[in-house]
Parts: sequence; structure tokens; C-alpha cells
Amino acid sequence: MARVLNVEIPNNKRVVVSLTYIFGIGPSLAKLILKNAKVDEDKRVKDLSEEELTRIRDEAKNYITEGDLKREVNLNIKRLMEIKSYRGIRHRKGLPVRGQSTKKNARTRKGPRKTIAGKKGK
Repeated sequence: MARVLNVEIPNNKRVVVSLTYIFGIGPSLAKLILKNAKVDEDKRVKDLSEEELTRIRDEAKNYITEGDLKREVNLNIKRLMEIKSYRGIRHRKGLPVRGQSTKKNARTRKGPRKTIAGKKGK
């Protein structure tokens, strides 16, 4: 397996798909990286030469990925919570942030149901 930005990318997949295994690199950014590095995106990772891998690594260094990106996202969420914005309050309460309904859905965000005794009786 080849290493790009300290992440093992799969050998048997196309390069454009393998790059998406890195947090922060999606399909469009992967295509852009390969275009700038002058590498064919239909090639498999195992067929890449060492020089092509080096060009991909050098090009991928120009973007915020993995730990730095995760840290930046977490700091942005903390900032929203500190300034007590609507989104920050929703993050703190563990509710959906982007306007989704919470009456029937939102179980992923709210967690398992908590039964309240005697609620239906009235």
C-alpha cells in the first residue's frame, strides 16, 4: 500500500478513488490533485511509479487534510458554542443543527429513546 499524507491508500483501486480515503479529499479535489500532478486518474495505485507518487504527495500537501482539518472543524464548532449562536446551542444540546425535524426523526443525533412514565395517560 502506498502512503500519501501519512495515510495508507488501497493499491488495487484507481488513484482518483484511493485519494478519497484521505479525510478532506473528495472526488473533485482528487481529480484536481491528479490533474495538477499530471497523473492519469484511470491508473491503479499499484501501477504508479515512485516519481508519480512523489508528485501526488507534493500536490496533496497544498491542502488542509486529516488532523489539521479535524482540528479546524472542532475549533469552529467550539467557537459557535462559545458565542452562543443558534447552531452552537443545537450542538451543545445534541440536536440536529441544520433545521431537520425532531418530532419523529433525529434519532441519530438524539440517541436512543428515553421513555417517560405516565405520559400517555393524560
